Amino acid sequence: MSTISVESLQHLFPTADAIPESARLAAPIHQRVSLVNGELRSWDGACKTVLSPVCVQQADGGVAQMEIGSYPVMGEVESDAALDAAVQAYDSGRGEWPTMTVAQRIACMQDFIKRMVAQRSLIVNLIMWEIGKSLADSQKEFDRTVTYMLATIDALKELDNGNSRFVIAEGTIGQIRRTPLGVVLCMGPYNYPLNETFATLIPALLMGNTVVFKPPQYGTLLFYPLLEAFRDAFPKGVINTIYAPGAVVVPHMLASGKINVLALIGSSKVADHLKKQHPKSHRLRAVLGLDAKNAAIVLPDADLDLAVKECLLGALSFNGQRCTALKMLIVHRSIVEAFLERFSAELAKLKVAMPWEPGVSITPLPGLHRTAYMTEAIDDAKAKGARVINEGGGVFCKTLFYPAVVYPVTEGMMLYREEQFGPIIPVTPFDDLETALDYVTTSDHGQQVSIFGSDPVVIGELVDPLVNQVCRVNINCQCQRGPDVFPFAGRKDSAEGTLSVTDALRAFSIRSMVAAKQTESSKALLDAIVSDHTSKFINTGFIF
Repeated sequence: MSTISVESLQHLFPTADAIPESARLAAPIHQRVSLVNGELRSWDGACKTVLSPVCVQQADGGVAQMEIGSYPVMGEVESDAALDAAVQAYDSGRGEWPTMTVAQRIACMQDFIKRMVAQRSLIVNLIMWEIGKSLADSQKEFDRTVTYMLATIDALKELDNGNSRFVIAEGTIGQIRRTPLGVVLCMGPYNYPLNETFATLIPALLMGNTVVFKPPQYGTLLFYPLLEAFRDAFPKGVINTIYAPGAVVVPHMLASGKINVLALIGSSKVADHLKKQHPKSHRLRAVLGLDAKNAAIVLPDADLDLAVKECLLGALSFNGQRCTALKMLIVHRSIVEAFLERFSAELAKLKVAMPWEPGVSITPLPGLHRTAYMTEAIDDAKAKGARVINEGGGVFCKTLFYPAVVYPVTEGMMLYREEQFGPIIPVTPFDDLETALDYVTTSDHGQQVSIFGSDPVVIGELVDPLVNQVCRVNINCQCQRGPDVFPFAGRKDSAEGTLSVTDALRAFSIRSMVAAKQTESSKALLDAIVSDHTSKFINTGFIF
């Protein structure tokens, strides 16, 4: 873009008839059902209108967010019904789903995947329209999710096959397998509403748990095309949906004591509050992906072109709305001016446009409250001595916010410690490594960090303390989640439990075992159980 102004950003929003036919939703989706106990139950109560991040030109010369549908706004009565259905389906571990063989559960999941893939086009379009993610990235999110699901199935086969034999030790015969934990309350985030939600939902289901699923506030409608697939692929009550304000129903469900696992991708403050609602918190297993304020440390000998490229991607992919985004750039003072100049020049090349346009990098944010927060954070930094480095940085129109590079960001500014979760790039200088290390050490967050440099001695000395502060150190590349087979975890306020293909299966299960004395009678009994297939737990079957 040339000159950045409110007017130039406003002109980027289309008129309704200028939206390409291929990008349009066929019609607004007014959802009036929820899935409970294997039934799509009708709803005739209050509903919430869904406004897209995309605004359209109005007759009066202004722009307004486009209405794309609505969904139910339920309450405690409906959440009780969903929870009771999950409890009944689990039936203290005696239900159809938790007592199925692993192979049978995998078959149900494979059936679901086929039904899900059939809805790809609509789900991709809904991701784009509901959260403003580019069409290309929306497609990637869907496809990556399917790949993750298939990889999880493969990992479960490997895990179960490894347990399909007896272990003999000190005169005891044992068989050890992983078994479900019970009822899982699953809540995903808006930024990766499909992928991050399924990163907990899919392993929870595969391990034999039953689920109550509350979709995120932004990215709710995209699950509507999957309700029939959930209903048809799984036994009744295995997955149940609730559409209601989290603050109303989630503490209520936890207070019942009927939830065994809280699976949440969200904020640490919310997680702390929710865990306290359970009457026996020691019984509540938590699998949490929480806040992050990942930093990049750019050393004086860094390849500037590489550092700028990776930091730009790391800070602004999906407008910086990723937990793994680089949210603080710590640059050595000797190169900070050159870094800022190149970074701003590369940022200016990014395409700002509607999410369906090819090559777009910056798209509208989910709501007006996000642009309001970004403006507040920049104003706070300016009042305390920082400035916006790049031309047009911080200019916005409704939901479209032009990225801002803010320098120098120092302790006491909102941007120094708060997770901005948006297109603001705070930069702070450092003179010695202890200053950079101290930032990471004193942070409440501990997910990842990136180091840019070329001296193996310096980088080696940095890695050793950093791996004890964060769970992933990236060398000369941005922070990221993938590949999904790698562990995805966090220290401090950033996570509880590890999410990756194999780790997630373990997180939603516990090891149980059957043991007997190593006697002839025990051997004969176990042999008969295996031969006659009288137990689904005690078996030596192999899943291909």
